[in-house]
Amino acid sequence: MAVYKRELQRKRFPQVERTAGVTNYEELAARALGNSINHLNNAYSQKLSGAEGAVEFRDEGVYTYDNQGRRYLDCLGGFGIFNVGHRHPKVINAVKAQLDQVALHSQELINPWAAHLASQLAAVAPGDLQYCFFGNSGSEAVEGAIKLARLYTGKTEIISTKNAYHGVSMGALSATGRDVFRKPFEPLLNGFVHVPFGDIAALEAAINENTAAVILEPIQGEGGINVPPAGYLRKVRQLTRKKGVLLILDEVQTGMGRTGRMFACEHEGVVPDILCLAKALGGGVMPIGCFMASAKVWKVLEPNPTIHNSTFGGNPLACSAASACVEVLLEEHLPARAAVMGNYFMRKLNELKERYPAHVADVRGKGLLIGLEFTSKELREAVQVELFYRGVLVAGTLNANRTFRIEPPLIITESQINFMIEALESILLEIGTDELSEMAAQANAEIGAAAKTARRRSRKVEAPRADIAPEPAGRILAPVKAAATSKGPKAKTAKRKPKKGKKVKAKSVYKAKGRK
Repeated sequence: MAVYKRELQRKRFPQVERTAGVTNYEELAARALGNSINHLNNAYSQKLSGAEGAVEFRDEGVYTYDNQGRRYLDCLGGFGIFNVGHRHPKVINAVKAQLDQVALHSQELINPWAAHLASQLAAVAPGDLQYCFFGNSGSEAVEGAIKLARLYTGKTEIISTKNAYHGVSMGALSATGRDVFRKPFEPLLNGFVHVPFGDIAALEAAINENTAAVILEPIQGEGGINVPPAGYLRKVRQLTRKKGVLLILDEVQTGMGRTGRMFACEHEGVVPDILCLAKALGGGVMPIGCFMASAKVWKVLEPNPTIHNSTFGGNPLACSAASACVEVLLEEHLPARAAVMGNYFMRKLNELKERYPAHVADVRGKGLLIGLEFTSKELREAVQVELFYRGVLVAGTLNANRTFRIEPPLIITESQINFMIEALESILLEIGTDELSEMAAQANAEIGAAAKTARRRSRKVEAPRADIAPEPAGRILAPVKAAATSKGPKAKTAKRKPKKGKKVKAKSVYKAKGRK
């Protein structure tokens, strides 16, 4: 007993005062940054929102609000979670009602919500996809799909694409096509081959007698919002059928209306053998992942249905949220809305590209899954940070460091899109040619250093692409407060006038720090 007393005197157990009718969220928010740095990851001290002390406090529709009362137009959408918007009333009410009935199922009795959701997904999924298995995330969905493909075919090899992102668990990571994620955890699973995305000839050359499946994102998300050539997905489907290979489509990010159809594969009339879903499936309220297949493929699971399982997968709370999400997508015609608003957004961004060719290198995407590529990584970082200060949330893509994603809720309006475009243009106007030259010089130096390092490692190395993030070289970027502007929400004073004969350069929003 004395030992426990001493421990209690040494460490204080964190508690929150619980008052009836009060959520205590304000108290938690006040401690959030310190707790995140000390008990989650010290990297929170270098996160932009961490440097600003911005804690997510309230969400609604297309907006999120921090604990200091600032409102942000969410053009990030939780990396594709909030397709129906933040806290859609129908999804919230479905979960609240289910909480009073059955929260987590017993595992032995039949779970009606999992059965109902599976029937809904079978009704909206392309072709003959009929059976579902529910997990908790996209990574789990990909893991299950890989296992099902190997079990069905009796073969072991999986072909994926370079720069693909399928998750970070060991099987999904083996399919992910980026060394920065893979190398620290090798050896990974055997039997994974990566070919260039969009190259049908390379894919055909990679298929052999031991190939079980090809796994693809219809549009690469973390790869930089890469849209393949028209007809590519259809050719892949034809090739896999000809070779007797399964096709797994990872629609974790592209599914649930994001690209202008319920599923991105529908743009080319393609039906995969296995389909992976997650992210937006939970309606922005509950985590849930799923992989689907036809009855023909699913039959291999019948002899031993528990050979693949999940304790919390398909729980009633998550399934009730997902069921409501599917209904909202259909009732509010959100896939069609994503197509219309996406076309408008892309047109406005392409107009910016024409006006600012020295800043904007490319605009690509489909529906409301859009990638905006800048002429340098440094410019992308500077614009992204300044958008934060002006009340717009975006984020970079993990595998393409010059590109940030635009993935707003599908309920975004024209006026909200215009707000984002005006904020973006105001930033581009303020970044002069001197700053662009400095950024370009820095980018070229980094690319040269990366190439030199790569040549030392191997004599046969491809020249690094400028739009693909080089492997980390012990350097991190720590956000600091941006310079005050007369347009941003942080503005307190007017811009200083330059003295005669002197050029005033914009302050960098990032400072380089070396790891010790």
